[in-house]
This record gives sequence, structure tokens and C-alpha cells, in this order.
Amino acid sequence: MKWLAFLFVCLLAPLGQAQTLDKDALLQSIRDTRSAEQAAMQAREQQFLRERDQQQQRLAQARARLAQAQARADQLDAQFKAQGDHLAALREQLTQRSGNLGELFGVVRQGAGDTLGQWQDSQLNSRFPERRDELEALAQSSRIPSVEALEQFWYRLQQDMTASGEVARISASVVDRQGRSAATPVVLVGPFVALSEPGYLLYQSDSDSLQLAARQPGSSGLVADFLAPREVPADILIDPARGQVIAQLQRTPDLLTRVSQGGIVGYVIVTLGVLGVLLALARLIWLQRVQRGVDRQIDDLDALRRDNPLGRVLSVIGSKPRLEELDTLELKLDEAILRETPALERWQGLIKLLAAVAPLLGLLGTVTGMIVTFQAITQYGSGDPKLMADGISQALVTTVLGLLAAIPLLFLHTLVAARSKALIQLLEQQSAGLIALHLGGGESRD
Repeated sequence: MKWLAFLFVCLLAPLGQAQTLDKDALLQSIRDTRSAEQAAMQAREQQFLRERDQQQQRLAQARARLAQAQARADQLDAQFKAQGDHLAALREQLTQRSGNLGELFGVVRQGAGDTLGQWQDSQLNSRFPERRDELEALAQSSRIPSVEALEQFWYRLQQDMTASGEVARISASVVDRQGRSAATPVVLVGPFVALSEPGYLLYQSDSDSLQLAARQPGSSGLVADFLAPREVPADILIDPARGQVIAQLQRTPDLLTRVSQGGIVGYVIVTLGVLGVLLALARLIWLQRVQRGVDRQIDDLDALRRDNPLGRVLSVIGSKPRLEELDTLELKLDEAILRETPALERWQGLIKLLAAVAPLLGLLGTVTGMIVTFQAITQYGSGDPKLMADGISQALVTTVLGLLAAIPLLFLHTLVAARSKALIQLLEQQSAGLIALHLGGGESRD
């Protein structure tokens, strides 16, 4: 500090000037500075000592609280052990007092749980909505059930057996196709089907309500006749699986839904298949008309008409060909038959092509569907099969559509080809017969 003060005084003096320092004033300044510093150091030392004493006091208080907490913990531990021993003794006492009833009550709880699982989706829950809560309480109870609970369980079993053979009319909450819920008169045919005026109903266990089935089994007239007041028995379709068949019917897609599952490839296959079938049918109708014209021409060969292939072929000969022209007659007939052949065989190649392309497109849809399936497995794993259903559906549906389009097209192509070939053979046969007739007449004249 002395040197610092000295340097400070020296720096205050202008450089290059000689001044005489007051030694007494400088010494006094140093003494004052030293005294101030000593006083500050003593003050800090006193503060440190006071803080050290406070830290010692806080440490002592913390140790005292720790000792109290440890003692409390030991006390609670001892109390917990004592209560555990007491609880074990009570359980042993309960086991000794219950005896064989403990096993019996275990069977009752298991039976209540199994019955609850069987009744979870039963349509009779809409008639007896409180029985599920009673069975759930009995199945999950950790205490020995009372006699009243056992009698109530027995009563519910008897109630279900009795209701299984009854046709009951109740008022229940029914959800229509627009999602609106309203109290509606309902007829329950045991646990098998639930009916209302719109049709068959499905029980929804999550909302404890009945929902109108989107797709109705059978005719709606049976439901109306069954619900109407009558004095004689009426027929009704029931679900022996207690609603499972009707529920499965809702999940079964219709024809349009099946085709839409094939995606773009499926629509292309259907379009080509329909086009091929229509083209084949049109060709068959046209060939049938040609066949009738040829048959009429065969019945009257003297009057040749140009509205049929046979008449046009035979017209190249003329009515009375000269004998010297018979050498070129066969060539003229062959040329006429060749002119008629393209019209008779028209579009057969396209029909055959469509029959061959349809299964190839089905294979393309199968490959793209499997690609979609593997992409779903890569992104979401294979834990949920529903995520892979789209790809699998596309793969299978396109394969089926391709086969359904190819099989009838192959039969139709074969039929069209056979018809046209038969007509061409008939033309060749009639032409050969006519040549033989003229040759025979010419030789007789010679």
C-alpha cells in the first residue's frame, strides 16, 4: 500500500517539472491510509467471527432436528412392523374362521367374472342395465360377499335364463343412422335379436345403447309383420350367435367397396374387363346376324345378294362362267374369301390382348399392395394388423379382379374365334362346291 501511495503522488506531478515534495504531508497521508486499512480489516475479522458462531448454532440445530427425525423414523418403522404382524394375525384368523367358505367365495368371484365377460355384449343388458354393475362389483370385491350378494347373483342367473326364452317389449335408447339418440319401443327376442320399426338393432356395450344396423339382414317386411299386433305367430330371422352375425354383416364390404379397395389398378382392370366383354358380345351379335344372312343365301343360291359374305364371294363367278374361265375361278374365289376374312376376324386380337393384360394388371396391383404393406410395417411396426389391411386388401382384390376379367374374356374370345372360323370355313366349302359344280358341268358338255 505504501508503494501504491507513493506512485500515486508521483504520477500527479507533471513530467519534466521539478517540484519539492512535502515529506511530512506524504508521511501523514501514508499513516492515515494504513490506519483506515487496519480498521477495515479488524471489522471484517469481527464479522467473520460472528458468522462462524451463527454457523455453529445452525449446525447444532440441524443435528438436533436430524436426531428427532431419526427417532421418529425408528418409531414409525416399529409401528409399521407391529401393524404388519397384527394384519398377518388378522388374516390368519380370518382364514381359520372362513375355512372352506374362502374357497367357495373364490369360485363365486371367478364365476361372476366369467358371467360378466359373457354378458358384456348381450342385448339383454338394454333390458336389465343394472346387472353389469352388480357382477363387476362382485367379481372385483376383495371381501367375502354377503348372503344377499350371493342370492342376487343367483337371481341374475335365473333372470337371464328366463329372459332368453321370452319376447319382451321395452323402451330403450336407440341411435339412428344420423347419430341421433332417442327413446324408442324395442322388441327383444331373447338374447338373439333386438328389433324396432326401422329394422334390426345392435347393442353397443361402450355406450350402453342400441344402434340401428346399417345393413339389414333379410327382408324388412318380416320385421314389420313381427312387430305388428297379431293373433297368429309370425316369422322372423334370428341371429343364433346373439348379434355376432349381424355385426359381421356390417363389416362385410359390398361390391363397390371391394372394387374401391383395389385402388387405381382395380378400376383399370374393371374398365378393361367391361370393355372386352361388351366388345365380345357385340362381335357375337354381329356374327350371328352374318350367320343368318349366309344361311338364307345357302337356301337360295340362284339369287345372289351382296348383303352377306357368301353372296359377295359367289358373285365374282357370275351366273354362267365360260369353260375357259374355270382355270382362274379358284383364284378369284380365294381372293374374295381373303377380302371377307378381316371383317369376320375383326377385334379378336384386341379381345385376346385384354384377356392377357387383365391378370398382368392384377399382378401389378398385388406388387403395389405388398409395397404399401411393407411401408406400413416399416413406419408403424407389425403390432397392429389394421395398419396393414389397406395394402393387403389392394393386393388380394386386384388379383381377384384380374382373374375375374381374364376368365370370361378367354371364353368369349374362344367363342368369337370359333364363330368367325366356322363362317370362313363355310365360305371355303361353298366356293369349293361351286367350282366342282361348274367343272362337272363343263366336262359333261365336252
